[in-house]
Amino acid sequence: MDGPASTLGEVTNDPYALATDAATALRSATGVESFDVALVMGSGWVPAADAIGETVAEIPVTDLPGFAPPAVAGHAGRVRAVRTESGKNALIFLGRTHLYEGRGVEPVVHGVRTAVRAGARTVVLTNAAGGLRPETQEVGEAVLISDHINLTGANPITGATFVDLTEVYSRRLRDLVRGVEPTMTEGVYVAFRGPTYETPAEIQMCRVLGGDMVGMSTVLEAVAAREAGAEVLGISLVTNPGAGLVGKPLNHEEVLQVGRTTAARMGVLLAGIVNKL
Repeated sequence: MDGPASTLGEVTNDPYALATDAATALRSATGVESFDVALVMGSGWVPAADAIGETVAEIPVTDLPGFAPPAVAGHAGRVRAVRTESGKNALIFLGRTHLYEGRGVEPVVHGVRTAVRAGARTVVLTNAAGGLRPETQEVGEAVLISDHINLTGANPITGATFVDLTEVYSRRLRDLVRGVEPTMTEGVYVAFRGPTYETPAEIQMCRVLGGDMVGMSTVLEAVAAREAGAEVLGISLVTNPGAGLVGKPLNHEEVLQVGRTTAARMGVLLAGIVNKL
């Protein structure tokens, strides 16, 4: 006799079972049979999604199996199907689930796993990040992620599944982006679990380790996407200098305000990238 259907948070032998169900529901809800690219919009990035293409359909993520409602300001909790100028089908997650929400690792990576099950072979991950190099970085600057340091203490892969992470963030895609925006720099993203911002001592540690940006997302999604065989592009929007680097406290509203200020520019950037894929 078959067992009960999978539910949110239930551990199964197949980590993609719930993603497969969600992809099937996504096709039905949007009328799009297969997607070419998926984008995850980080804190402050949601307004930039409007420039990527023509909206075909938009639904709450909670209409799909396995998705939780948004828990963070600046994350809309919706998923949008878009037809780009170049004729591609793009899937845009207007927000994400974070590890610090306490739901576990699986919900954090459920979006990218669903996207891959829905056909996406390219995953673009955006985030808001603290800048670790204020001597060379400007607030409002978009930086390509060349690599990451995972300090979350978590991994979306369990068991003896060994995934090569020599090139998590595709060099080919980074080169493509520089064809759209030649002045973009790149750097190493350091991920903490959150939700507290880092201490000044932790920021100094990250600098010593070779980090350039710091945040609370992206890396688990990137690992899950690579395990699934997708090519990954990561972009951080520097919204503030890291703690202790400029002598002022940090707050989430500052992050969102930078996102609002740069939305048009980031939208043009993303549209240009997606149309080049």
